[in-house]
Amino acid sequence: MSELAAPSYPIDDTNRVKRRHQRAHYDHATVHALLDSAALCHVSYVIDGQPYCTPTLYWREGTTLYWHGSSASRMLRNLSEGQPACLTVTHLDSLVLARSAFHHSADYRSVMAFGHARLIEDAAEKAGALTMMVDRLFPGRTAGLRPTTEQELKATSVVTMEIEKASAKIRAAGVIDDEEDYALPVYAERIPVRTVLDVPEPDGRLLPGVARPATLSGFSFGRRLDEVLTEAYAASYPMG
Repeated sequence: MSELAAPSYPIDDTNRVKRRHQRAHYDHATVHALLDSAALCHVSYVIDGQPYCTPTLYWREGTTLYWHGSSASRMLRNLSEGQPACLTVTHLDSLVLARSAFHHSADYRSVMAFGHARLIEDAAEKAGALTMMVDRLFPGRTAGLRPTTEQELKATSVVTMEIEKASAKIRAAGVIDDEEDYALPVYAERIPVRTVLDVPEPDGRLLPGVARPATLSGFSFGRRLDEVLTEAYAASYPMG
């Protein structure tokens, strides 16, 4: 690789995008940007020949991913020794109505990340990871919360996975019809899809005088969630 080339994940049959390969991206910048602009992922793994797929919150530090769950989780009980896993994230950007059923589609941005997941056993490492589970979304928030109890620490497990391979796939094309179909009297359009924040709803049992922190100002009505999460990530990990 040239010294000027951007860092990229290695490509093999596992992560190579085979259909519409022109939409594929393997560079760290694209993959990480898509990961950092979301909060919910799906993790796939196999236990005794049975596939499972679990939704959970996650976050990234460099080329390492973290996610959490209950200590009683079947998934987490089977990831203590480095099980192969695949973590996926998808942003739906539009619904596409074409002039034929075949060309109906969606614009999207997605990532598939592969590696070997393992439970974090070290108590200090686990406590630090659980802090970032909150601070990655809401930078600096844990400093103002009551300390986590030992029972809470025992009840929660954290999984980490070094990204060994990854690929992003992006469709941002809108309507694409066969050339001859543009002459048909059939309506076609692209319907943009955005996940935006609604008006915050303060808890009804707040003590008098407890105000919304200025650190939450980015989480305001009408803002796009992916933009807010990207900002939060940059504040928590300024070096990327």
